[in-house]
Amino acid sequence: MPASDSIAMGANIVPGGATFRVWAPAATSVFVHGDFNSWTNSSGSMTRDESGYWSQFIPGVQAEAEYKFFVTNGTNSGYKRDPYARALTVDPPFPYSNCILTNPDAYQWHDAYFHPPEFSELVIYQFHVGVFYGTDAVGNDQRLSRSGRFLDLLFRLEYLVELGINAIEPLPIDEFPTATSLGYNGTDYFSPEMLYTVSPTDPDFPRYVDQANALLKKRGQTRLFRPQDLTSQTSQLKAMIDLCHLFGIAVLFDVVYNHAGGDFGDESLYFFDLQPRGDNNNSLYFTDQGWAGGLIFAYWKPEVRQFLIDNARFFYNEYHVDGFRFDEVTVIDGHGGWNFCQDLTNTLRYDKPVAPLIAEYWQPDQSWVVKSADQGGAGFDDVWCSGFRQAMRNALSQAATGASGPVDFDAVAASLAPSLRDDWRGIQHLENHDVVRINNTSDRQPRVSSLADSNDSRSWYARSRARVANGLLLTAPGVPMLFMGQEFLENKYWSDSHYYQDTLIWWDGLKTDKAMQDHLRFTRELIALRRSQPAISSNNLNVFHVHDQNRVLAMHRWLNDAGRDVIILASLNELTLWNYRIGFPFAGAWREVFNSDVYDDWVNPNVVGNGSGIVASNDPLHGFEASAEIVIPANSIVVFVR
Repeated sequence: MPASDSIAMGANIVPGGATFRVWAPAATSVFVHGDFNSWTNSSGSMTRDESGYWSQFIPGVQAEAEYKFFVTNGTNSGYKRDPYARALTVDPPFPYSNCILTNPDAYQWHDAYFHPPEFSELVIYQFHVGVFYGTDAVGNDQRLSRSGRFLDLLFRLEYLVELGINAIEPLPIDEFPTATSLGYNGTDYFSPEMLYTVSPTDPDFPRYVDQANALLKKRGQTRLFRPQDLTSQTSQLKAMIDLCHLFGIAVLFDVVYNHAGGDFGDESLYFFDLQPRGDNNNSLYFTDQGWAGGLIFAYWKPEVRQFLIDNARFFYNEYHVDGFRFDEVTVIDGHGGWNFCQDLTNTLRYDKPVAPLIAEYWQPDQSWVVKSADQGGAGFDDVWCSGFRQAMRNALSQAATGASGPVDFDAVAASLAPSLRDDWRGIQHLENHDVVRINNTSDRQPRVSSLADSNDSRSWYARSRARVANGLLLTAPGVPMLFMGQEFLENKYWSDSHYYQDTLIWWDGLKTDKAMQDHLRFTRELIALRRSQPAISSNNLNVFHVHDQNRVLAMHRWLNDAGRDVIILASLNELTLWNYRIGFPFAGAWREVFNSDVYDDWVNPNVVGNGSGIVASNDPLHGFEASAEIVIPANSIVVFVR
């Protein structure tokens, strides 16, 4: 048997059998029980080392074996699920599931040539697997009768490619104890949620295999999936990621290292080594401090820090994940976890420097969370920002009161560039899983189209103002993030429960609702513009004209090598502004390459704009050497390139 410290944590296939290793320092004995030893102590006790790790090699054990640890501490004893278990059984059901010994090499990947986008070029799409999509063979929505599944994404994959995003960010996908969940109450960190898996006995299962193979063929792959290749929860999640990569989309996992779920169950890692209950500080992995219904991790323990770092590295190595969004780093920081964050980011950056590490961190000064560890920072690459979201939403609310009052575009201008060492380090958004969630009772906010016109989210006012808000999001500095449905003017709050029809994003609307169709085209083509004009993803920003009374904002984006300059104008004025003089960096011809007014009732028969473009004269204005009189359509965003 290998030395204890060389054995990998959890259960792992090795030549001749399997190794098992678990941390239980207060336990007096630990046994591996499984279907390979009739769930008895017959394989003998695991061996304890001086650090409290128990390990054992058991010959003859093969992949798909079921097992648990049987832990004893004095007079207390009981089964515990492996904290590193890669998969859990449906029968017995959770929370009494058995752990499944999986072979990580069994899945044959197709993504060897995938390269994730540069950090500054990311356009992220956030969604929830359980409610995102799910239809039957003839297209009938199945989400009221079942949860969405990992493989359901395959039927929306080409849609996402056409949309133009290049990264998806599903809400947390690890096992949770409740019937439905946002994902932030996970209990088994290495095991994918069973609800998101389709059983191979499901009549729909062949359809998923066929769709996966159809997508492989479209990317020229000749090694196709056999049904037996996609039977497990691990293989189905891997196939989702694999196919995203083949279609040019990176996958960012949302992970929760500030707390674990509140409903742990007796067989979970809560009180894993059966120390006396009553004082949560006796819990092996956690403190006695609560957050969001669960307990906060004990960051002072090296073993706990390593468990969480191992989890992220596991997703890198076994699931080919391209980066992470870390939930509520503010809570980690507030409970002594700053050094843990530094250890985490240093390790992950060493393993995969091209993978973005995104923090949710809500301290007033967010700059420290994206500073390197050697500067005293937490070492993350990016951070969620709320300034633009709040300022833009406030501007929409002001515009919705009527045509007469000013709009605070000064606040929008101040929020466009995050106060970080690089603008791309800010994740900018108008909607996210939390603020537009129906059961968020503390700070719930309407979706953009409903905010733009609370009386009618399909009116011209709602449509045009939503285009301005989303247009600024997609042309401003930082990394833009869309929440599911935002791209086609979804107006309803959402819920993580698939049982409520009035909170499900309305895919059928794309077949019948002209406003949704037009807004989707607007979003697609503006993302395409962002990706074709590298200046829009640069750090360079000059907001050179803000007029609150006119409700106009103008900004200049450029590359340091001349010739790729972009001028972006946004108006929340309800009237077209004719002969509006604006400064331009250079005299000469400027092409109008985008005009949001054309997308209203596409193609808008009454569109106004600047035709193919304008010619700027040598008349200085707004700090530039040139200027021109232009037309700014009512409630619009207009883009010129040199």
